[in-house]
Amino acid sequence: MSSQASFTRPPDARAYPLRTARGEFAAVDSPVAAGAEPKGTVLMLPGFTGSKEDFTLLHEPLAARGYRVVALDGRGQFESDGPEDDESAYAREELARDVLAQAESVGAPVHLLGHSLGGQIARAAVLLDHSPFLSLTLVASGPAQISDSQQQRVKLLRDALDVMGMSEVWEAILAMGPPEEVGGPARGIGGMEQLRRRWLGNKPAQLRATGGQLCTEPDRVAELAAVPIPLHVLSGDHDDTWPVTLLDRMAVRLQARRTVVPGAQHSPNTDMPLPTARALADFWDGVRGDGAGPDR
Repeated sequence: MSSQASFTRPPDARAYPLRTARGEFAAVDSPVAAGAEPKGTVLMLPGFTGSKEDFTLLHEPLAARGYRVVALDGRGQFESDGPEDDESAYAREELARDVLAQAESVGAPVHLLGHSLGGQIARAAVLLDHSPFLSLTLVASGPAQISDSQQQRVKLLRDALDVMGMSEVWEAILAMGPPEEVGGPARGIGGMEQLRRRWLGNKPAQLRATGGQLCTEPDRVAELAAVPIPLHVLSGDHDDTWPVTLLDRMAVRLQARRTVVPGAQHSPNTDMPLPTARALADFWDGVRGDGAGPDR
């Protein structure tokens, strides 16, 4: 795993390879702030073409509220290793089992949060085994496949990966003026060179496999609604990847807490980190140690 020296790191955080029964995963781990009452641990999963750095601006305010924050790169994302060409290694169930192993190594039970693609992977993990999780928060992550316009973007990316190297694809992405779900910049990451380095760290097979999943994900809301843990659906007030009205309806179907962060788009964690952190901590504060909460 490469050095993170060029990336902004949250105060008091440490970066290290989290060792699990399913391999090592690059982690950024922030302890509870000095003087704060420890309330629990949060495991955060990034979205498509994203990384653990997408949560940089959440660490400090959540640590101040008493939460240890562990953000991870998934298999084949940025600084976590994975096969270059074997797409089967990135099947949805494989990625979900990675999350179960990560939770065990971090110290279950944990609050689980997934952004976008990470939310659908988190959902799959909870559906396999909900026992390691106190709650699940889906951030800008919808009930099924992404919007038609985003599917077209992902298809272009997957086609490009079949015939071009990662550096060439990066240049093509910049020329497209990419939306967030296909590699757009995020606050807290750094400059374009850092974004380029993150992109080059992704394994092509991971991008092809997870891009295909985003375009074909079935609706599993009814299954998730039957899981006895508190649920939270959080998004910005505008989203091109899953329309906000669709996320509203999903929250109703899940009987989940619903938070809309004004002024944020597909990445409220980077667009409006302080109100996002406040909403997250308020939700977790209401979850009891047995996973029950006021909303479920």
